[in-house]
Amino acid sequence: MDEQLSKSEIRKDAVQTAVEATAGTVGQVATILTGAVRDVASAVGGLATEMFEIREAARRAAEHAADAPDERD
Repeated sequence: MDEQLSKSEIRKDAVQTAVEATAGTVGQVATILTGAVRDVASAVGGLATEMFEIREAARRAAEHAADAPDERD
């Protein structure tokens, strides 16, 4: 038996395929963006940690310098 697809069914299949392709692409882009946001948050957090460590080291150095005798005399 020779079955032929109607124009409506062909259009439906084309629309379905286009929607599936679009959904797949949107999912890929969302995954990429999610990873990028996570990486940026991690980098900013790392910078903040370094800034806290630098501030603490500077504070300790200033305390040490204040406690040390003046060696220029």
